[in-house]
Amino acid sequence: KKEAARYRDLVLLGIAGKIFDLELQPRFPLVVHGVKVGVYRADFRYRTQDGQDVIEDVKGMKTPIYRLKQKLLHALYGLRIVET
Repeated sequence: KKEAARYRDLVLLGIAGKIFDLELQPRFPLVVHGVKVGVYRADFRYRTQDGQDVIEDVKGMKTPIYRLKQKLLHALYGLRIVET
């Protein structure tokens, strides 16, 4: 329910021209030294008016696996996750 509500908010922001290129459940391969160790699937990805890419995840509870993937995403891609 929380993710669906956030999606509706993001759609409205897109209509208003506040965000662009909204993507649902983008996948990021987590490859270390040529070895695929997993995949991180975010809830949303979009671009702000100033051109910043935002990776967003609607979180209820942060599991140990999520925390590891969060660190790998930052180490491999330089991306931070916005948690809502």
